[in-house]
Amino acid sequence: MGRRMLRAGNRIGVWMYKTLDGRWASGSKDVHVLMLTTPGRRTGVPRSTCVRYVDTPDGLLVWGTGSGSRRDPDWFRNLRAAQTTDVQIGAVHTTMRAQELTDPERHTVWTDVILREDPRIGRYATKAQRTIPVAVLKPA
Repeated sequence: MGRRMLRAGNRIGVWMYKTLDGRWASGSKDVHVLMLTTPGRRTGVPRSTCVRYVDTPDGLLVWGTGSGSRRDPDWFRNLRAAQTTDVQIGAVHTTMRAQELTDPERHTVWTDVILREDPRIGRYATKAQRTIPVAVLKPA
């Protein structure tokens, strides 16, 4: 039941993001949300999801907490398998490439950038009991 509710919530969030060009996507001016559209790793069908991000000089950082799920979220698994992804921020679409970070860089970015941005994100890693994947998105 929980997974179905998350998927329904995602569909509503994606519809709202597309309809409103990202306005009110996060409910807070301090939280930045983008929409990724990536081909499914098995079907190739485009899949969209809204995720938080942090804009850095190196690119846009995204992370796959999956709300504390024991496995990496489907959107992150699709991102790993894709050559490129469409990133929408507000009304602007950009084709980007994702590079998954590995340790020690992943650990440094997780602690010094992501958790510094919002320490509450760490509770998802604790709940998931797994290493949360982090990727940097750069224009293709």
